[in-house]
Amino acid sequence: MSIRIAAVVVVPRNRKPTAAMAWLLAIFLLPVPGAFLFILIGNPRLPRQKRRMQALINGYLREANDILERGGLRPNEPNWFSSLVRMNRELGALPISGDNGVHLISDYQRSLDEMAEAIRGAERYVHIEFYILKSDASTDNVFRAMEEARSRGIPVRVMLDHWANLSKPLHRQTLDRLSEMGAEWRFALPLQPLKGKMQRPDLRNHRKLLIIDGEVAFLGSQNLIDRSYNVRGNIRRGLKWVDIMVRLDGPVVSSVDAVFLSDWYGETESIPDIDLREMNSGSGDLDCQVVPSGPGYETENNLRMFLALIFAAERKVVMVSPYFVPNEAMMAAVAIACSRGVQVELFMSKLGDQAVVYHAQRSYYEALLEAGVRIWLYEAPYILHTKSLSIDDAVAVIGSSNMDERSFGLNFEVSLLVRGEEFVEELRAVEDVYRSSSTELTLDEWRKQPLRSTVLDNLARLTSALQ
Repeated sequence: MSIRIAAVVVVPRNRKPTAAMAWLLAIFLLPVPGAFLFILIGNPRLPRQKRRMQALINGYLREANDILERGGLRPNEPNWFSSLVRMNRELGALPISGDNGVHLISDYQRSLDEMAEAIRGAERYVHIEFYILKSDASTDNVFRAMEEARSRGIPVRVMLDHWANLSKPLHRQTLDRLSEMGAEWRFALPLQPLKGKMQRPDLRNHRKLLIIDGEVAFLGSQNLIDRSYNVRGNIRRGLKWVDIMVRLDGPVVSSVDAVFLSDWYGETESIPDIDLREMNSGSGDLDCQVVPSGPGYETENNLRMFLALIFAAERKVVMVSPYFVPNEAMMAAVAIACSRGVQVELFMSKLGDQAVVYHAQRSYYEALLEAGVRIWLYEAPYILHTKSLSIDDAVAVIGSSNMDERSFGLNFEVSLLVRGEEFVEELRAVEDVYRSSSTELTLDEWRKQPLRSTVLDNLARLTSALQ
């Protein structure tokens, strides 16, 4: 009884009502396990020392704004887009820049090979930050390029999420190869209590970034690993990940580099002597804004951007997310868009690689279909891992962020906002390929699912609010 009484006092404080109710339900049903779980993962905030460093990082990014606002912007910018850019910047994003080249890479191995080729052209430095980073047959070209850069005396700095890599095959071999080549590498958000490095264990750095010389950058959803993730069960089932990356050149590269440098400072308390210098125009004239998000910010930057874009759409919204577990605000935005006559499409995988999230997202299918959303399920044995949002004909977002509570509040993510018809046309072509490889889910078909599946989906849905 004392645990339940204490929970009523402690749990709701500064917490979303849905999250508070989920935690209270867990603690009231299972007081001891529920309280233990709450103590372990109930605090979505960074430790005090990390918060202090994050405040310095946010200050660093704000100071960088003046030197990163470069390039001529496209004319006839809609008022809503100007407001969106301003909101992003107020919440912690980097400024918008013009005259950028942005090119999609939707082939998994080709993106790895293009990253390797860019690294081979490095003259000053290479910065690599991936949620999962492994030395395997698919990524060997990238690692050989890193080794060649180091042999020429080029600094190579690498960040990889600690927990995500610790639990995957080839972990020790990867670290050994990084050390042997002479790369400076650090874990992001390490769980090393004996070294005084500890926080909520499921806070993760989910970003995927590569920057070469401050001139070229890559960003997107793909991890630096074989598309099977080298997991025996995935290989046995034939699972292969489908991802998308963008290659960037122009002034926006400095903004991507600023995100890497801020993360590097967060783990090393030092910043390499790198000048985010004046950049030449890129190979295109696209307007771009880099939007970092995560538990180091006061607000859910990515969620607010997604909501603003959905509300701004006049004709079409296309969302691609492997893990789509919306909160009430996003569900309302999608339903309102449909009622305004906006065509809304959602792409996800028919198969799931994470059971709880897979069943939680299924619990929203009926409401989405009833609202008028067209749901496309990407056929097995592929896991559609791309994360994108496009509206109408001229604006899109590509990045690392899923559309679920974890990506909104618990993961460090990075998104790229792009304005330009030619880029959206390029993304639409990729969406068409996804559509041709998918099956549309209908409301009549969905209502035929067995009761046991509905129960399982709804139980999983309750866990999505535990943050």
